[in-house]
Amino acid sequence: MSLRAYYYSKDEKLLVYNYMQGGSLFFLLHGSRGAGRTPLDWDSRVKILLGAAKGIAFIHSEGGPKFTHGNIKSTNVLITQELDSCISDVGLPPLMSTPATMSRANGYRAPEATDSRKITHKSDVYSFGVLLLEMLTGKTPLRYPGFEDVVDLPRWVRSVVREEWTAEVFDEELLRGQYVEEEMVQMLQIALACVAKGPDNRPRMDEVVRMIEEIKHPELKNRPSSESESNVNTP
Repeated sequence: MSLRAYYYSKDEKLLVYNYMQGGSLFFLLHGSRGAGRTPLDWDSRVKILLGAAKGIAFIHSEGGPKFTHGNIKSTNVLITQELDSCISDVGLPPLMSTPATMSRANGYRAPEATDSRKITHKSDVYSFGVLLLEMLTGKTPLRYPGFEDVVDLPRWVRSVVREEWTAEVFDEELLRGQYVEEEMVQMLQIALACVAKGPDNRPRMDEVVRMIEEIKHPELKNRPSSESESNVNTP
């Protein structure tokens, strides 16, 4: 997502982006839950997360191994009225990282990314995996005002899956709509691959894009990998 303007002073530092009518993914997933809420359906969630995955893959493809996002979370995925997603705050952690800001990102942060100098493509993949788990479970990995029920999503999901209670993982709002449990299980497998504890065991972001596309379009599984990689663009 392109930066439109910035303001820098001793007391205040601001970044200005285009207004996104859809708000953030965080708001769409967690805002105003209860009676009268319109749930975010499965196809909309997949579209948003696929757009975000393409954006992150594009970032990784453009700048070499040191060009990362570093702060992937649902509040940084901004949504248009058509449910296209844009990634904000690209590359800011090295400029703004402090122990406090790194601590606030703990819920999405890869185990090896103990400070901004250790952020890599694979730590971005881990953070995106947590984002996928957030989309699937409807639970938040960070503490926000009004959202005190914080979950270590990778650990919790692994424990539930280990007990073969996979259906218990999914957001109850998803289970009320169209029956897409097979697609949800496939997405869960992608998410768990992304949050593998060892960085070398995680897929690349372009591979994540391909796997998500194949959930909705199984015929793409026979597509050569080079063709898949050449089609990674920003949303």
